[in-house]
Amino acid sequence: MEKSRLAWAITGSGHYLRECLEIADGLEDVDLFLSRAGMEVLQQYGYKHNMARIFQDKTASAVPVEMFYYGHYHTVVIAPATSNTIAKMVCGISDTLVTNVYAQAGKCSVPSIVFACDTAPEVESEAPRDNMVTVYPRRIDLDNIQKLATFEETTVVSDMQQLQAAIQARLACLKTSSS
Repeated sequence: MEKSRLAWAITGSGHYLRECLEIADGLEDVDLFLSRAGMEVLQQYGYKHNMARIFQDKTASAVPVEMFYYGHYHTVVIAPATSNTIAKMVCGISDTLVTNVYAQAGKCSVPSIVFACDTAPEVESEAPRDNMVTVYPRRIDLDNIQKLATFEETTVVSDMQQLQAAIQARLACLKTSSS
């Protein structure tokens, strides 16, 4: 069996997308999972990625998630995650590749790290064409992030430093347990 990998999922947000891709590109053994909106946003923002394996949301049953059953992945990172994806994950809805990845990871006891976009009452975010905009997440968006943070095998982070630290802590834990 091949070495287990990190599954990185992208939803339809440009919020720190460039920085998320830079982190992912700096890691080894990463597969990219893209929702349909994730594919659109990568094209819209003109971002490139260096992942060897890319899975796109092209099947109704999210066929690529079967790899979780066979131990292909040790960790899931969903970054950036839109409020829509967060709400679906909180409600147990698995109707995109990304929400299916999260659900199957949970069912297979694979830890998930989620970088949620809407983490404060006011958020500066990059819009297409390098414009910065201020967004004001709704109360329900903020509440859903708090709920998701209580889920088993789920770490919710709110900035790039926390994302990087959570990934490094997870990789260090894996390294220690394999020694």
